[in-house]
Amino acid sequence: MVRRRTVWVASAVLVPWLAVSGCGDQDTPSPPTVTQQGSAAATPTTAPAPPVPTGPDGTVKNDHEPGPREVLVEVNVNGGLAGVRNQLIVHYDGGYTTRSGTEPPRTGRMTAAEVAELRAALEDPAYAKVPARPTGQPVADGFQYVFTHRYRVVVAGEGERPPALRRVFEALPDGGPPTDP
Repeated sequence: MVRRRTVWVASAVLVPWLAVSGCGDQDTPSPPTVTQQGSAAATPTTAPAPPVPTGPDGTVKNDHEPGPREVLVEVNVNGGLAGVRNQLIVHYDGGYTTRSGTEPPRTGRMTAAEVAELRAALEDPAYAKVPARPTGQPVADGFQYVFTHRYRVVVAGEGERPPALRRVFEALPDGGPPTDP
């Protein structure tokens, strides 16, 4: 009986440890890759990622004209005492969806003028200069907002709303995703 309990306890401790630490040598080199001439290369080669096109003011340049159902901006809010995880997705045609907790998604439509105002706020050179990550001290049990627009992600804390980010918030339907669970 004692032996079975020992095996059970050892298994309960070792299995999670192995899952976290991995089962093998992490320093094992990758297998060689074949080059165009057919010889084996010592290390794998990858093509560098193409640079994100930006203008002189730092804004992202994009010659692609988006379709009406493409996502203009996605805003996620997380945190708070209740552990909120809510989302707002706005499409270029003004249609939007809000997801809040376990409730069914809500949909709506912005007017053309409201969409133009939101696009202007997102494409403002001042918005391009908003820090991508929070710079201040986090607020205990505060909310964190994650904005995704084209190639750029901006994470803002509860008390961090520079004027350009406030302009985006004000242009969002209902002022952004809900903060209630």
